[in-house]
Amino acid sequence: MRLKEWAAQEGINYQTAYRGVREGLMPVPVRRVGINGKTILVDVPITDVPVPAVGFYACVSSSDQREDLNRQMDRLSALAFAGGMNVVRSEAEICSGLNDSRAKVRRMLADPAVNVIVVEHRERLGRMNIGLVEAALAAAGRKLVVLDSAEVSDDLVRDMTEVLTSFCARLYGRRSARNRTAAALSAAAASPSEAVRA
Repeated sequence: MRLKEWAAQEGINYQTAYRGVREGLMPVPVRRVGINGKTILVDVPITDVPVPAVGFYACVSSSDQREDLNRQMDRLSALAFAGGMNVVRSEAEICSGLNDSRAKVRRMLADPAVNVIVVEHRERLGRMNIGLVEAALAAAGRKLVVLDSAEVSDDLVRDMTEVLTSFCARLYGRRSARNRTAAALSAAAASPSEAVRA
């Protein structure tokens, strides 16, 4: 940092700082550079920069994808080790991205100790309205980091994908509910001996 910038940052008059350099009374190391050593640089010691507290979140939608869940956690852990990150929370769960009552992601989002939430893919955190989650995190001085660089970046394509995902989930949910209702009605209409056999 130049001597003039350092003096302004410390609230010292430039002439006073320059006199300190000439007389060898500077509290920090200085060096002269440039032609004839006219430029004076102050070597400002690096202070302890706060390392953000990181939380990892991994999720898959069904139990037959448990190996993928383990791979996600392994990749996130490797990233933390390589980057020297301060990991304060790590959560993994098997649950649909459309489900709003996922306990582990709720705990992660509610934990004020976590400054940065890292996910491998955006849809692991949720299928819809992730932009709102990012805005809420940003308002609290926190942020979301998505590792997948191949993720769709076009907002219109992402919005369309979210809408189609929502429609498909509702359609499949209704079909499943209709099938369960039909099975219950047929079981109720069956004679008691047939119901026991079923």
